Amino acid sequence: MGIGISLAPLARAVARRGGIGTISSAGLAAIVSKRLGRKVNDREAAAIEVAEAKQGGGCIAINIMVALHQAFTDSILGALDGGVDAIILGAGLPTNLPEELATSEVALIPIVSSVKALRIIQRRWLERLQRPPDAVILEGPLAGGHLGFSPQDVDKEEFRLEKLFGPVKEFAQKNGDYPVIVAGGIYYHDDIVRWVNEFGADGVQMGTRFAATYESGASPAFKQAILECKKEDIIVANKPGSPCGLPFRIIKTSPGYQLALTRTRPPKCNRGLVLRKDEAGKFTVCSAKDSHNSFCICNVLLSAHGFTDKEEPIFTIGGRGHLVDRILSVDELMDELIGLNGLPAGG
Repeated sequence: MGIGISLAPLARAVARRGGIGTISSAGLAAIVSKRLGRKVNDREAAAIEVAEAKQGGGCIAINIMVALHQAFTDSILGALDGGVDAIILGAGLPTNLPEELATSEVALIPIVSSVKALRIIQRRWLERLQRPPDAVILEGPLAGGHLGFSPQDVDKEEFRLEKLFGPVKEFAQKNGDYPVIVAGGIYYHDDIVRWVNEFGADGVQMGTRFAATYESGASPAFKQAILECKKEDIIVANKPGSPCGLPFRIIKTSPGYQLALTRTRPPKCNRGLVLRKDEAGKFTVCSAKDSHNSFCICNVLLSAHGFTDKEEPIFTIGGRGHLVDRILSVDELMDELIGLNGLPAGG
C-alpha cells in the first residue's frame, strides 16, 4: 500500500468489519514523529501505530518489508510491543527473523510469488524458530508496488496467479496445512467468491481498492490519480525503477516518475529507508546498485502520502486499478465485497 497509505485509521476500520486491518511499516518512524511532534525510532513507531489500530478491536497485522534493512528487526519488535496479531513479511525472503518470534503467539505470514520461495522460507523458519508459517500470501503479477518477478516474467502466462496457486496450496497442505491467501488483481465480490469456491483459497489480500477509501492515508492527489487512471497508464517501472531492486507497478503519469525519466534527479538518500550495511557494518549505502536506473523511493512515496511537498510523488497501483471509479468508505467497500449492497459484481 505504500508509505503512509495504510495506517491505524484504515487498519482499524477494516478490523472493525471483520477483516485483517494491516498497517504498512514503511516510513512509519518519520510519519509518527511528525504526527506526535517528537522524534520516535522505528521500534517505538511500530508499537504506537499498532496499539492505536487495536483500540477499535478486531485483528491487526503489520506489513514489514525485508528490503528495508535498517528498520526490519526493530519494526518487528515494536509490533510485538504494540500487541500485533499478525506480522506479514514481504519484499524479499524473510529468512533471518529475531529469536523473540520463536516463542511469540503472533501469526507469521510471508508473502511469496512461488512455491520455491515458500519452500526456502519454511525450511529456514523451522531451523531457526522451530515453527512453520501460520499462513502464506501468494502475490501474483497484477499486484501494485513491488513485485516478486523479473521484469520479463511479469506478463508471461505461466506466472499468472491462477498458475502459481496450485503448487503453493499443495505445499501448504502437506507441510502444516496452513491457509493460503491470494493477492494481486482481486477487486470485486465475484473475484473473492471465485478464488475461495473454485480454487480453494482461504482468503484474499487487497490493496488498491482500500487505498481509494476515505480512511486511507493517500493524499487527495493520489486518490484523484487512481480515479483518473486508465488501463494504459499502469506500468511496471524498471529502468528507472525502485532502488529495492524489484519491479515496481505504478501510474506512469505520476509526477515523480515523469521526473525520474529525465534522469535529472539522481538518487540521494536523506531518509534512510532503503539503506544497507557498508563494509564496516554500518547502514550507510543506498540499496540502489545502479543509481542511473533507480529513483529515490523514500521521498516520492512520502509525498504520495502528503508527508512532504519537497519531492514529486509516485503513485503505486494494482494491475486492475483503472477499474476504481469512486472513493468509498471502508464500510461501503466491505459491503460491496461481501455482496451486501446489490451493486453489479464487476468484471
